[in-house]
Amino acid sequence: MKLNGLKKGQSATVTAINAGRELKNRFSSFGLVKGAIIYIEGLSLAKKTMEIRINKTHIALRSSEAEKIEVVH
Repeated sequence: MKLNGLKKGQSATVTAINAGRELKNRFSSFGLVKGAIIYIEGLSLAKKTMEIRINKTHIALRSSEAEKIEVVH
């Protein structure tokens, strides 16, 4: 399942990140790595962006970025 398939209030564990090195490094700097537990805090009306929480870090991701993250719910 892709991260952008989750709804507000759901949580999941990251199983893979299918992105290039630059984006993987950016995600890693936020703690978004394989095995991290993600909580969906909110979605924009058009579902173009989503707010996620990893530990105490809040991150806004574009739908195109969230599509590259595989999770298990």
